[in-house]
Amino acid sequence: MSVFNLSPVFPANEQRIIRRALRLLEKYQRQPSEPFTSTSFTKTWLQLQMTHQEREVFIVMYLDNQHCLLGCETLFTGTLSHTEVHPREVVKAALRHNAAAVILAHNHPSGETEPSQADRHITKRVVNALALVEVRVLDHLVVGDEVMSFAERGWL
Repeated sequence: MSVFNLSPVFPANEQRIIRRALRLLEKYQRQPSEPFTSTSFTKTWLQLQMTHQEREVFIVMYLDNQHCLLGCETLFTGTLSHTEVHPREVVKAALRHNAAAVILAHNHPSGETEPSQADRHITKRVVNALALVEVRVLDHLVVGDEVMSFAERGWL
């Protein structure tokens, strides 16, 4: 289920270690009876996936009504400092996965995790669009040197 290619960034021995770590995290994440509710687990998984990307990417994790992971995909890829996100496409993908909830995430290649006004604005637009089809946004995480959670800040 790995979302990204590690080869341009990491030496071969580090790629193997990261892939093993991701497989282990995914093993526990994908247990059918285990809900996907741990913010710390989500942060770790996303940081391993996204930290060393050279461009901004926007991914969505699709969850069922028990918050178990249905799937995860990169919906948008941008430039060094910007990704164009279209709420309509997020809604279409959530419906395609039959998701009851989603977790949004994007990276900041600069390493800075403080969300911009544009980040906050698009999050609000996506939340509103998904609400129309009864899909909840549980969190929006910004991945850089650390991982910032909109939910932990009380913004969702």
